[in-house]
Amino acid sequence: MQTMKVDYENDFYTWLIYNAQLLREGRLSEIDTVNIAEELESMGRSEKRELKNRLAVLLAHLLKWQFQPEKRSKSWQRTLKEQRKQVFEVLKDSPGLRSSLAEFLSNAYDSAIRKAAEETGFDEDAFPQTCPFAFEQIMNDAFYPEK
Repeated sequence: MQTMKVDYENDFYTWLIYNAQLLREGRLSEIDTVNIAEELESMGRSEKRELKNRLAVLLAHLLKWQFQPEKRSKSWQRTLKEQRKQVFEVLKDSPGLRSSLAEFLSNAYDSAIRKAAEETGFDEDAFPQTCPFAFEQIMNDAFYPEK
């Protein structure tokens, strides 16, 4: 590969491919270390956001299931199953996130309360202020909370 000027700001894809090639060739002195470090950190933040968002959707549906038994449906069951699968996949791909699971659950639960309140029309204070479900329950396909 010949040396070329690749602009991170204006052509991210070409910059990415170019720096990957430099790494493969062992041309470490030529790589864009500052921007590569930023991108790696950004990837980590994305994984965290993905886990929090999946947990929030899952928890909101568990709350809706618990607090609106008259509206339970196969669609809600499918959503619960899919979100559990997606949380499992994120944790399988990034097991290091497990060490902060309590923090993720707490943050996700705050979002879940807002989401459940918005979707049910209930006040936020109608829901428990701390997550009433253990992680093992949340991830168990057979778990559906009762009031």
